[in-house]
Amino acid sequence: MSLDDDQLLRYSRHILLDEIGIEGQEKICAGRALILGAGGLGSPAALYLASAGVGSITLVDDDTVDLTNLQRQIAHTEARLGQLKVESAREAMRQINPHIDVHVVPRRADAELLDALVASADVALDCSDNFATRHALNRACVLHGVPLVSGAAIRFAGQVSVFDTRADAAGQRGPCYACLFPPDAPVEEVRCATMGVLAPLVGLVGSLQAAEALKILSQTGKTLGGKLLLIDALDTDFQTINLLRNPHCPVCGHLPPA
Repeated sequence: MSLDDDQLLRYSRHILLDEIGIEGQEKICAGRALILGAGGLGSPAALYLASAGVGSITLVDDDTVDLTNLQRQIAHTEARLGQLKVESAREAMRQINPHIDVHVVPRRADAELLDALVASADVALDCSDNFATRHALNRACVLHGVPLVSGAAIRFAGQVSVFDTRADAAGQRGPCYACLFPPDAPVEEVRCATMGVLAPLVGLVGSLQAAEALKILSQTGKTLGGKLLLIDALDTDFQTINLLRNPHCPVCGHLPPA
């Protein structure tokens, strides 16, 4: 797609970046993003993808805005208490950029729904808060060859990674979410409602997810593919560890080299 004069002005600060330029911004504007979750992580991710001009954004969440959300979920306001989060977030996104398409799915995500939504996406952002949903999204992304930008935050700890099992130029595939967190491994679900979370931490993680998604859509820079970024907001410490693909992974282990 070609940018019109208004778009050239609106996205001029992206276009000034040699690594993005007009061609990269055109790819962003033609991009299709799926965001699972419209809460603490999904709020900044959705707002930044909207402001950056991602042409089509689908938001999935079945929850409503609650007063306890407003400490960290910046897409929502007190005036929208009781409203569906996806509707509230869409309103906020359109106030920033009315020229994008925002599709909302006010449903609890299941495997069938995610399979259908991922099939028509260029990138998926996992902003959910439970392992079952994360694994369902990961399976759909592996099946359809869609990069998955994963984020999580609890208390003062956050993490971000990109799981991309598409073969690169050398025929190598990155790990999937299940390589790091096996589906059959026992897990203890932790929620902000019981453990608490530092408000800016979810903004930091969600913003990083948006940045990774924009790099994927514009096909520029290096992503966190094959790496896990660990954030300690209490001591302001950032660490990156390398991830290896599990050849026996029950989700992506069957994929052949390119």
